Amino acid sequence: MSQVYQIITDRIVSLLEEGTIPWNRPWVGGPSHERPANLKTGHNYRGINVFLLAAMGYSSRYWLSFKQAKAMKGHVRKGERGTPIIFWRRFEVEDRKTGEPKEVPMLRYYSVFNLDQIDDVQAPDAVEIPDREFTPIQRAQAIMDNMPNPPRIEHIQPRAFYRSDQDLINLPKPEHFKSDVKYYGTAFHELVHSTGHEKRLGRRPSDVPRFFGDREYSQEELVAEMGAAFLCSEAGIGQVLIEDQAAYIDNWISVLKGTPKMAIKAASAAQAAADYILNNQNSQEVSNEES
Repeated sequence: MSQVYQIITDRIVSLLEEGTIPWNRPWVGGPSHERPANLKTGHNYRGINVFLLAAMGYSSRYWLSFKQAKAMKGHVRKGERGTPIIFWRRFEVEDRKTGEPKEVPMLRYYSVFNLDQIDDVQAPDAVEIPDREFTPIQRAQAIMDNMPNPPRIEHIQPRAFYRSDQDLINLPKPEHFKSDVKYYGTAFHELVHSTGHEKRLGRRPSDVPRFFGDREYSQEELVAEMGAAFLCSEAGIGQVLIEDQAAYIDNWISVLKGTPKMAIKAASAAQAAADYILNNQNSQEVSNEES
């Protein structure tokens, strides 16, 4: 059983390291808003499996095991990797005390593939929910557009993350966010991450590994959210996001408990990042002298 837990834990951690927190997303995920389901059985997935599958970002809600796809005359494309999910199976064993047979649940896992990864299997007609209309917020958009030496920003995958090795930010499409404000709050968070690149403030060298839950990772997330809060305030949208940001910041502060200097250092770094994005050269010099 411990092996199953480790596999699923490793998967969740890898998603978190990519910046994907599927149970706390400010966007709805694109064309398909329905719960992940098994195409052959028609059953919706439950529990942690919902999060594991939804986080993958595929356009279809339907999944199949390799055997199910084959039974439906489908073909998993060469090179595609499955997504692990868990299930409980009951086994009959002998009770050591009474000698009587009894059933015990055992945790098991297997991999499934999204219909986007399978050829020759037709999905049922999807119920499409029209995209929300996106209206740019002028002051917030200006902050994004006027950042000096900006990273490349794409709207391809339904995930939000910054990759320092590519100096790339990916955001879900603006119309997929629950509100225009949440789009900019998320964008600012990733922009602050990008200021840590060697060619900007050099806060987080790309060749230094960081792992979810360690101090460096936690502090960088705290920097990103504090910096996003500063930028939201500058854009006039700070009050709308304050609850989300307070909860997020509180989570990372709990990781940093017992090291108050790290919280102060994170706030200083967040201010320097916001100043860089806003091109406030004088303010940035003051921040650097104080740090």
